[in-house]
Amino acid sequence: MTSRRDHLVETALQLFYQNGFNATGIDKVLAESGVAKMTLYKHFRSKDELILAALNLRDERFRNWLMTEMEKASTDPVERLLAMFDALESWFRGKAFKGMGFSGCAFINAAGEFGAQDHPAHRLAAEHKVRIVEYLERLCADAGLADPGKVAERLALLKEGAIASAHVRGMPEAAQLAKEMARLLIEDSRARG
Repeated sequence: MTSRRDHLVETALQLFYQNGFNATGIDKVLAESGVAKMTLYKHFRSKDELILAALNLRDERFRNWLMTEMEKASTDPVERLLAMFDALESWFRGKAFKGMGFSGCAFINAAGEFGAQDHPAHRLAAEHKVRIVEYLERLCADAGLADPGKVAERLALLKEGAIASAHVRGMPEAAQLAKEMARLLIEDSRARG
């Protein structure tokens, strides 16, 4: 059974993701979750704390989902790297997170709304992106690619570009375009390795 705190964070995440962090008021979160204001303030001292809890939940959920999708695809690290783009396309087409659809990247959105790099939500967004790159770097190293850190950063840039194109331009096929570029990048790194 879900606790009231967990239900509150889940509801906040959905609303923040779909409508924006600043545009979504506490009253809307309370109305949608059916949680009393006293319960909210029992668990969170401010809206900012609730935002951080929602972003932490999204970080855990997104990384678990992405890594699981990549690992299900193959035992080969190169195929896992390429499978990231198939997973992204599934997400862009609204098939990944039930009930949430696709509204861009919650972390890019948060960093945009909380532009100061020292804001806790901005820092959490940056940490999420670093964790993804670290995972990609491990796969690049496992694949024996030359300069795994550099290749991982480049793959992450392709991932971010695909997300932005899918969100801003309504282009879910951006994932497959990025996959084609990733394949060339990996082949080049293998040739140099």
